[in-house]
Amino acid sequence: MTHDYDTILEHMVVAARGAGALTLEHFQRFRDLEIGIKGPGDFVSDADRDSETLIRGHLLGRYPDWSLTGEEFPPVDGDDLEHRWLVDPIDGTTNFINGQHYTITIALRRGEQTMCGLVYNPVSDEMFTTVKGGGAYLNGEKLSVSSSQDVGLMVVGTGLPTPNLSLHKGAYERLDAIRAPIGAVRVVGSAANSCAYVACGRLTGYFEETGFVDTAAGILLVEEAGGVVTDWWGRGPGYFERTGAMIVANRATHAFLLDQLKAVPPKEPRG
Repeated sequence: MTHDYDTILEHMVVAARGAGALTLEHFQRFRDLEIGIKGPGDFVSDADRDSETLIRGHLLGRYPDWSLTGEEFPPVDGDDLEHRWLVDPIDGTTNFINGQHYTITIALRRGEQTMCGLVYNPVSDEMFTTVKGGGAYLNGEKLSVSSSQDVGLMVVGTGLPTPNLSLHKGAYERLDAIRAPIGAVRVVGSAANSCAYVACGRLTGYFEETGFVDTAAGILLVEEAGGVVTDWWGRGPGYFERTGAMIVANRATHAFLLDQLKAVPPKEPRG
């Protein structure tokens, strides 16, 4: 069966905007939110659950046979296991509960490929969208990654991992390895938003250990904007999805990060 992924993306945008309006209501009173703790540095609020509920209802209402994996509720396995939505209803919850920018991200997988995706920042009303083979866009304007090749001008995004993550060891050594020669390091606080910033050239690169639900749409954005995506050891699709250790960047920054990161512990994971 042939699917029109441009039309499907339009439905995703409607769901994301609805979740954006809902989460903004919570965001405007962030000091009064009821916060739960899922793990070290891993928070959840009623807004996360409300947002995912809205998105699930919209997407599964239109495509009831498809499957869905989100962040806050158990996965839904539909009759069609080939098509699966990946939904992070608030990426950057720590930002969100402290009144800072956050994103909503939705990707559609068909088998092992991401067919379309979006990253939406409700605070700035920035909608990053992409369909495989069709380019990457911000509010309708086509994107491309930064063309800068000067190491001294590189601006690299990352995150500071909590001790429960497998790649926590060596995190500060990795920062030391890259910090001196480049222009700046930035912690955006949302993996999806960081990928989107690479796609539009606000960052020349980004590396972190993070979840694939958070980054599937962002990865496609970077690829469609002309960037490079691998794990920290230069391996492509299938590897960073399992290890969570990803680099998204323009070509020059990717080469720099690959050279720096592979030399710092931990060792390359097996598999």
